[in-house]
Amino acid sequence: MTRASLTRLAVAGAAILGAAALTVSPAAADPASQAAAHGANHAPKPPAHHAPKPSAGHGHKPDPSVSVRLLTINDLHGNLEPPTGSSSRILDPNGPLTDTDGSLTGIAGARYSIAGGASYLAAHLKQLRDRNTLLVGAGDLIGASPLLSAAYHDEPTAALLDKLGLATSSAGNHEFDEGINELKRIMNGGCHPVDGCSPAGKWKGTSFDYLGANVLKESKGDYALPPYFVKKINGMDVAFIGLVTQTTPSIVTASGIAGLKFTEEIEAANKVSKLLTRQGVKAQVVLVHEGDNITPNQDPSSCPVVPGAGSRIAKGLDPQIDLVISGHSHQAYVCKVKDPAGQDRVYTQGSSFGRAITQIDFKIDRRTKDVVRSSVVAKNNVVTRTVTPDADTEAYIKTWQERVSTVANKPIGKITANIGRGANVGETPLGDLIADAQLEATKSGGNAEIALMNPGGVRADLTFPQSGSEGDGVVTYGEAFTVQPFNNLMQVVTLTGAQLKALLEQQIWKVDPGTGGITQRILQPSSSLTYTFDTTKPEGSRVSDIKINGTAVTDAQQIRVAANNFLVGGGDGFTVFTQGTNLWSGPLDIDAFVAYMGAHSPIAPPATGRINLVR
Repeated sequence: MTRASLTRLAVAGAAILGAAALTVSPAAADPASQAAAHGANHAPKPPAHHAPKPSAGHGHKPDPSVSVRLLTINDLHGNLEPPTGSSSRILDPNGPLTDTDGSLTGIAGARYSIAGGASYLAAHLKQLRDRNTLLVGAGDLIGASPLLSAAYHDEPTAALLDKLGLATSSAGNHEFDEGINELKRIMNGGCHPVDGCSPAGKWKGTSFDYLGANVLKESKGDYALPPYFVKKINGMDVAFIGLVTQTTPSIVTASGIAGLKFTEEIEAANKVSKLLTRQGVKAQVVLVHEGDNITPNQDPSSCPVVPGAGSRIAKGLDPQIDLVISGHSHQAYVCKVKDPAGQDRVYTQGSSFGRAITQIDFKIDRRTKDVVRSSVVAKNNVVTRTVTPDADTEAYIKTWQERVSTVANKPIGKITANIGRGANVGETPLGDLIADAQLEATKSGGNAEIALMNPGGVRADLTFPQSGSEGDGVVTYGEAFTVQPFNNLMQVVTLTGAQLKALLEQQIWKVDPGTGGITQRILQPSSSLTYTFDTTKPEGSRVSDIKINGTAVTDAQQIRVAANNFLVGGGDGFTVFTQGTNLWSGPLDIDAFVAYMGAHSPIAPPATGRINLVR
């Protein structure tokens, strides 16, 4: 693998589209004919051992309805190995673990489980399947992936999704990370045009397609992806309409989405829905890569959503659409919303990184061919690690772990001395370095002005002396990955100056009067941010003199703040982040760090002093 390809690994942004691009204009043609024409050569295939059985035979009156089970995943982001750190935790009312001080999930007393990992996902899927089950996705299944998948352009993840029996998925913004031609290659096969074939040999493509009813070619307005997919279950057709957030152009690099346009989601879906209805396909499901944030640390089954873009779509879709399965915001929720006809419609999302499987059970009336809305029952199943992992999947992952080991040893930059993360001292050199890297990675796409890094996400020091063959001061990809192993996405939100102050006030600095020990949680700032944090003052009034690039911040000022998705979701108790608006998602934090190391080496330990810490 070339140095250039290494630095491209999993970079969130450059979008590509593809899969047997359709040539009929959506303005003039039936999307059904396009999907059918494409499916004739590339139809998704369910696992043979899960094929639907025929309905009741001779002498028995057939059931008036057909039972269907959907299992859904979203925002897997190529996490084949069990995610670690904050990315491994999921709120779980029945979880075995309790956040005793609020440091893990934000509020003391919240219960959670450690979850995720493809071998555990496979095991849970086997337990949840019945004979009328389909596995579908809501986007970002690949892209912004860990090294294990990203090193081979997500072929390992795409192949595993085939093994798991994925029937179809909406495209997510990260499916466009490497551009349209690359997504076509993933679906249709062929070796990578630059890096060639992976160690597994020539890529054969997938048996499922990504859907995008609102992804069009700019030139003629043709569909760039199949707009929907239909699966017959016991004689009943179920249609899946795929959508991606219309904000994709603002969260993906321009080169990645060149030649494409992303239209408003509701209008695009409703157009396809009406055409399907005229063809007699009444049972309709929308897979949409757009969603809502939630009130932190609430039971997902209680629908703790903060209404946003996801709710807008779920409520506005044509009444013929029966279910809305969402993604993008990395949250877990099960909700009911009212459709335009006043009927209840289930609206769900299943967290991220393979930590949850959404299970939706419903019936289709044989006479009307439509979903019986009153029969719909949905829940999120946590992908716990208390089950026996699937042996075949474990062996598959081990093979790729062995293959990627050479990538881990690639040099990415140099340092001039040890750059450490300190211990209970507030701001640290390594924390500052990472924040600077995150700011640089989010400036152009997200218009970030400052960046903040959670100290718990910095897991190891960068050391100058090396015992290996690379030489003193050389930093390898594996070493950088050890520093930041959580594969969090970089995001940017807008906060007011008053909200930024409130956020910084949520930092913790406590001294045990008996032992003198310090409990602290101080966000690591980029060089553009300075302020005073006075630990001698009461909590809530410790922060003052906030400046950005030397200019005092006002309460009403609009500030673009970069942080990883763990913090933006309110992690570590920094719940003010959830008040942020105009969310932008960019690369993985590790990719931001690798790019910065490569661009600025050799790097000396940055001087601290961005925080004037008064003790």
